[in-house]
Amino acid sequence: MPEYKQFPLSDTAEGLTEADILAWHVKPGDAVTVNQIVVEVETAKAAVELPIPWAGVITELLVEVGQTVEVGAPLLTLDVDPDGKAAPAPEAAAPAEEEMKPLVGYGSKAVETKRRARKAAPVAAVAVAAPPAPAPVPVAPVAPVAPAGGYVPLAKPPVRKLAKDLGIDLYALTGTADGGVITREDVERAANGSAPTATVTSTVDTTYDAATRERRVPIKGVRKATAAAMVQSAYTAPHVTEFLTVDVTPMMELREKLKKSREFSGVKLTPLAFAAKAVCLAAKRTPDVNAVWDEAAQEIVYKDYVHLGIAAATPRGLVVPKIFDADAMSLKQLAVALTELTDVAREGKTTPAAMANGTFTITNVGVFGVDTGTPIINPGESAILAVGAIRDTPWVVDGEIKVRKVMQLSLSFDHRVVDGQQGSEFLADVGALLADPAVAITY
Repeated sequence: MPEYKQFPLSDTAEGLTEADILAWHVKPGDAVTVNQIVVEVETAKAAVELPIPWAGVITELLVEVGQTVEVGAPLLTLDVDPDGKAAPAPEAAAPAEEEMKPLVGYGSKAVETKRRARKAAPVAAVAVAAPPAPAPVPVAPVAPVAPAGGYVPLAKPPVRKLAKDLGIDLYALTGTADGGVITREDVERAANGSAPTATVTSTVDTTYDAATRERRVPIKGVRKATAAAMVQSAYTAPHVTEFLTVDVTPMMELREKLKKSREFSGVKLTPLAFAAKAVCLAAKRTPDVNAVWDEAAQEIVYKDYVHLGIAAATPRGLVVPKIFDADAMSLKQLAVALTELTDVAREGKTTPAAMANGTFTITNVGVFGVDTGTPIINPGESAILAVGAIRDTPWVVDGEIKVRKVMQLSLSFDHRVVDGQQGSEFLADVGALLADPAVAITY
């Protein structure tokens, strides 16, 4: 006798309340095994693949690609005893409410899926109740209608984000990569008119109005979380920003020397690695910048470790993954960690855990050719350093004007925790370490 279970959206990160469905990896009728990846969701922090904790046969997908669901809401229904071999419990004949309880840690409150308003014609909501019969039930269609058979277009999260931004319907495209995977080039060709895409309403609610020539993209996922965090920080922490211009010629000369050494063979050694090392060293002399204001407890919490956040621009928006215990790392280890961190972030695979519990952040605006800025402190931290572009600049050296490698630094700090003296000393220390890396041996 069939036995049904519903698989709920789990709380993949502390404080998560909702997620968007990015892609289904199964369809009704598919047999699945324990811990098989069945769905990919986008939370406020990252794209996450969810494994199912049971084996069985998928009978119904309860939500659709592009739909926003709350934690605890059921995503699919599974027949865990399709062959009728298990002895049914008395209540198994009709799936009762207690049978649908989510797994431990998945959240237990009753919730319902949400759909954002769109300009297209109204669409019937998708039912989330268990099926009354064991026969597979197809997902209710939304405009534009997906092809029959539970087909889900295959594309990586950055490509889905691009399609969302350009208003391209992935269901209308044929992927050119192996296995029919849709690539960035496929989406761009569609946007440029190489494929039959005129005015398109995306399955993820992006809309384009040809009359007004305006495109509307729902505020969700990383963009929504970033906006909320920045508003909270700007209105709760009194920001002060200081600036420093530094001659980093010695640092750049050391970088070239190290790049040719056997120790750094194959290592991508960037100026950001030097900045990260300088921050970790300077924080030991000015621990205030690595502390945090605890409003609830009315305490200042000093951290004896540096979990260094690196602001990274990705196709999904701004994320700040962390290098944990960065203060315990050598320059080479920091360089390797930075490369791994940025590669994972650009692929959209940064996990929620990798973006939590930071103590200090660096934002490298120099990679965009920008000299400086006034960065906003990440919530839960007390300072952030912006590293600007390195430029050939006339500079006075021993009374003579010479062309030197010069960069600008800007430090924003929470004036509740960090006084002007401490902020200035920290920024001066970072500048001194970048201007002459040999100073590090005195710290």
